[in-house]
Amino acid sequence: GNPMKNLIPVSLVYGGLLVTLLGAISVVWPLRLLAIRSRATGVLVLFCGVLIFVIGATLPADETRVATARTKLDEFAPVYQFSESHSVQIGASKERVYEAIHLVKAGEIKLLRTITWIRRLGRATPPGILNAPQNEPVLQVALHSGFLLLADDPDREIVIGALVRAPAGWRPNKKPTPDDFKSLNAPGFALASMNFRIEEAEPDRCVVITDTRVFATDPSSRRKFGEYWRMIYPGSALIRRMWLQAIKERAENGPQ
Repeated sequence: GNPMKNLIPVSLVYGGLLVTLLGAISVVWPLRLLAIRSRATGVLVLFCGVLIFVIGATLPADETRVATARTKLDEFAPVYQFSESHSVQIGASKERVYEAIHLVKAGEIKLLRTITWIRRLGRATPPGILNAPQNEPVLQVALHSGFLLLADDPDREIVIGALVRAPAGWRPNKKPTPDDFKSLNAPGFALASMNFRIEEAEPDRCVVITDTRVFATDPSSRRKFGEYWRMIYPGSALIRRMWLQAIKERAENGPQ
């Protein structure tokens, strides 16, 4: 996806939060260093910060449609409004890389514990993707805590998916299948899918790409999920990069 799609709204959200904080401080204690000389100016700065934040959080998200499905992820997420993409070069065979994707443990992903602790606001939660046991393969943790294995194409691509928004009180009447995931388009839902795709450059060199896509099924869900996405995006992007680094380390050097 186009990185600017995330950069502009996320920058407005975090810029707005910073301006709001400076304004709030200046209401009590004007920050003359920043040319805020009175409490009244502090109130104005605070108001501007909130306005910037709201604009960033509620900017409309464009829809992207995949013209021709080239990957398994394209089959499950041909239409989406929110996305991120990261990649890493790995000096190992596609078989070793595929194995590393399956086996990499939560404890091998730098900053995972810190970022997920912040995300859950320090609350104790049952073991799951936001509180992953350190010695378990992180992909298995995801699949045991609400994610569904959508596709597993050995040595090429793994796709997992989850329902990240559902109407209040909604409960599935059976265990969902990949086909259910593909066909769900009733209002009130947001579906997230994520892949790890291996592209072989040479027999012992690969590029691994991870794409995350979210499809909100109606304008209200799109707006609500957009507010959440723009808050979590920096942490989410960092986790994806560290996850790829952990896969690289394991594929090139074996288990740590």
